[in-house]
Amino acid sequence: MSQQGYVATPPYSQAQPGMGGYPAGFGSAPTSPPTAMGHPPMGPHSSQMAHPQSPLAGPTMAGPQSMGGPPPMGGMGRPFPGPPPPGAGGFQQPGPGAAGPPGHPQQLQGTDSTVTWSSTVAITKLYGFVGPFSMSQIKPIPGIKVCFQSRDRINLGPCIWELTVELKLIDCTAKCVLANRIAPGTGYQSLTLWNCLCVTGQFGGQMAGPGMAGPGMAGPGMAGPFQGGAAQMAGPPQKKLDPDSIPSTTQVIEDDQAKRGGQVYTTNLRGQVPPLVTTDYTVQDQGNASPRFMRCTTYSFPCTADLAKQCQVPLATIIKPFATVPKNETPMYVVNHGETGPIRCNRCKAYMCPYMQFTDGGRRYQCGFCNCVNEVPAFYFQHLDHMGKRVDFYERPELSLGSYEFAATLDYCKNNKPASPPAYIFMIDVSYANIKSGLVRLVCDELKTLLDNLPREDGAESSMVKVGFVTYNKILHFYNVKSALAQPQMMVVSDTAEMFVPLLDGFLVNFQESRAVINNLLDQIPDMFADTNESETVFAPVIQAGVEALKAAECSGKLFIFHSSIPTAEAPGKLKNRDDKKLINTEKEKTLFQPQKAVYEQLSKDCVSQGCSVDLFLFPSQYVDIATMGDVATHTGGSVFKYSNFQVERDGQHFLSDLRKDVEKAIGFDAIMRVRTSTGFRATDFFGAIHMNNTTDVEMAAVDCDKAVTVEFKHDDTLSEETGALMQCALLYTTISGQRRLRIHNLSLNCSAQLSELYKSCETDALINFFAKSAYRAMLNQPLKTVKEILVNQAAHMLACYRKNCASPSAASQLILPDAMKVFPVYLNSLLKTGPLVGSAELSTDDRAHQRLSTTAMGVEDTQLLLYPRLIPLHNMDVASDVVPTPVRCSEERLTDAGMFLLENGCSLFLWLGQACPPEMIQSIFNVPSLAHVSIDLRSLPELDNPQSQKLRSIVDSLLDQRPSSMKLMIVKQKDRSEIMFRQHLVEDKGLHGGASYMDFLCYVHREIRQVLT
Repeated sequence: MSQQGYVATPPYSQAQPGMGGYPAGFGSAPTSPPTAMGHPPMGPHSSQMAHPQSPLAGPTMAGPQSMGGPPPMGGMGRPFPGPPPPGAGGFQQPGPGAAGPPGHPQQLQGTDSTVTWSSTVAITKLYGFVGPFSMSQIKPIPGIKVCFQSRDRINLGPCIWELTVELKLIDCTAKCVLANRIAPGTGYQSLTLWNCLCVTGQFGGQMAGPGMAGPGMAGPGMAGPFQGGAAQMAGPPQKKLDPDSIPSTTQVIEDDQAKRGGQVYTTNLRGQVPPLVTTDYTVQDQGNASPRFMRCTTYSFPCTADLAKQCQVPLATIIKPFATVPKNETPMYVVNHGETGPIRCNRCKAYMCPYMQFTDGGRRYQCGFCNCVNEVPAFYFQHLDHMGKRVDFYERPELSLGSYEFAATLDYCKNNKPASPPAYIFMIDVSYANIKSGLVRLVCDELKTLLDNLPREDGAESSMVKVGFVTYNKILHFYNVKSALAQPQMMVVSDTAEMFVPLLDGFLVNFQESRAVINNLLDQIPDMFADTNESETVFAPVIQAGVEALKAAECSGKLFIFHSSIPTAEAPGKLKNRDDKKLINTEKEKTLFQPQKAVYEQLSKDCVSQGCSVDLFLFPSQYVDIATMGDVATHTGGSVFKYSNFQVERDGQHFLSDLRKDVEKAIGFDAIMRVRTSTGFRATDFFGAIHMNNTTDVEMAAVDCDKAVTVEFKHDDTLSEETGALMQCALLYTTISGQRRLRIHNLSLNCSAQLSELYKSCETDALINFFAKSAYRAMLNQPLKTVKEILVNQAAHMLACYRKNCASPSAASQLILPDAMKVFPVYLNSLLKTGPLVGSAELSTDDRAHQRLSTTAMGVEDTQLLLYPRLIPLHNMDVASDVVPTPVRCSEERLTDAGMFLLENGCSLFLWLGQACPPEMIQSIFNVPSLAHVSIDLRSLPELDNPQSQKLRSIVDSLLDQRPSSMKLMIVKQKDRSEIMFRQHLVEDKGLHGGASYMDFLCYVHREIRQVLT
């Protein structure tokens, strides 16, 4: 069945090489455009007319000859009218017989316009591309006076223009003028705009009724949703098209929240598409994993490899094994089969799950993954009911739920010995920079209270995590903090080439037992090194020391390293400054992001084999080679935090918030994950903060509630529509209390031989997560230009395949997008403008490397927010409501001089103040009389006792609470220098460091799609 998705005909000038900020090679325009894209002939027979194809729009104007097929039927998605690309058509001047074949009467349909209405006059503004023509080309129109508010001869070429047309109705039989549509049957010729093209023509046909506008029209001003224009079009005075006309991310989010928000999402159906990550919903597990744990790029896989290759939609799942479950949802059940351990298929080793089919009265089961028939162990036997279901089905989580845990036996432990609780080692760089900035004292003071909040099992009185302390510069200092001691003892290791731990007993201790000694030590450290002049540091030996300490204690754990500068001291892992701006936009730019291997590569392997995760807190004042220093953290399930030019007063709270979240978060250690699939496809590639020793086992020294692994699948046979595609993620890990467990997540997807089914069940947010991670990996081995070309090329192929195989026939000048992917271009354009992919000497190499590493382990909700930040208007917020105001589109056009906006993307938080912001609002939020008195150095909002202040602070607190890391609040005034930082997050506008606006990019993608199709 054919179906129609988003339909639009976007405006653009003939794109030149380098259009919209792209380098000339980035899909530059063909030297001689194909005929379909050239200027149309100007005679009366011109065709190729662009027009909307709304199910509500009635018959179309041009016949199949000029349209490439009959008018489409409405189907999936929503068609939107919009202006065409250059040369996609001209204007038509059909004679009386040009209305198309019988059954296709002409339908006058222009834009929805602002109409000043009286009984005889309608004045309306029409927007669009006007080809070269003059008044002489318009035949006399009896009874209708046409006035142009411009010169008589208009010869603009394809560009954006505004016409004011006055229509005087002299003949009283023509009673209906409706938004630029004139009632039929009058016999008049008329000048109107069809989809923003100038036409003169004879019309007869059906009357255009009030419903003609179609869904989603934007009200006064213009047909929505294709309003928006390229900012830098060529030509004389231009009027921007209203951007409301192109698909809006905020609208998609709002619609999903309205449709599915507050509802219970039950997981009992195979292949159902979950609510968006931005929607507030409750999950009821009924046999498939919650979308909080697993999300897919599409929930309907193509049956064959050929179909997958044809559509080029990546088949991937983003797995967040430890995702936080809201309090109103059922926590994870733990199944304990005693010494027998979990029940598994004999052939493929899949774990017992809802996809196992019991037969032979309950004595056997057939594996859903490999179809092997297995005997049911005697202790596990249970009779089947009349439906063939076990009578204990609902009593056993592993039979009725998509996610659950098994208690693991000694067979699943290292060396067949029970695991020990993990340890946290705090390693503080006490070189001159960190002492001088006050960082060392800040960390030591915080740890005294923070260690009371170490993670613990639900219901446990205290944490079983042990703690240890190391300070270092060129040499390392270990501390004995055994509870029996009156004073802590320091032991120094100066030979960093052969790292060892000088003490075993007393280094890793229980905080509650050794509290007095530890507090004593934390008081002494800042004073002990107060007079240091040592500015050189080591780094690799510090990590090595942590690994050796955990090895000696026979436990897994995490290192918290607080470090300030590039390690230049003579020791293994010494680094030199290799930052070279001359490499940017060259073939060698990729080397800036490749880690310096040797020592660090081996270090990553050592960490993973010991279950030692590294979290790195960096406080650089200059280049520190994050690409290398952060590499160990990203291969061990750790995180990298960066605070450039750190100052305690300015950045202290931001850093401490990050540290608290990091220490307190739910986490598992020494983890190994395997993804099993049913026959016909398999997992082939993995992206995340992981280490791979072979092609199937994903190893993570630790995995916390914010880390996600993106898994790509490929076909190795044909999939069956009947059985679907099944996947099982099994994660073996050590809990915070030292128990070995298996966490299982199961998901079943549909399979279809119809590409339309695949496109209908796509998830844009998951797709962009996959594209971001694959692009950030590819940039290590390929020039950025190539990476970006591949991204756009694949997107164009995906959308061209939809256009060719799923959408109804229509003019080549129309951009047609699948409904489920209609905002994909805005995310892709935003990705292309991110720091890592923008070759600009203005951006710091470390910042780019940091964003690249951080994104690698992000889940779907994090990449969604990063690539499309929330812009929240505050000036008209309802102080009585608990709801956060609805975000607006991420563009400068949404800002108002008298407004106040909050922008957040999960990493940064800006409060933007318009230059005409009302003084009373400024007073209620900042307690100062006017905008000029507001300090941009404020790092938190004053706590004032008034509704506006309380509401704004509660919004900020709720945003900070939802995000994995803390966000530093930055106050930004309109037209201030600080505004540049803010503006780079307005992702629908042109990029500050290169990159197109959303409107330009949509046109660019449209051109690429047409090239694929031709």
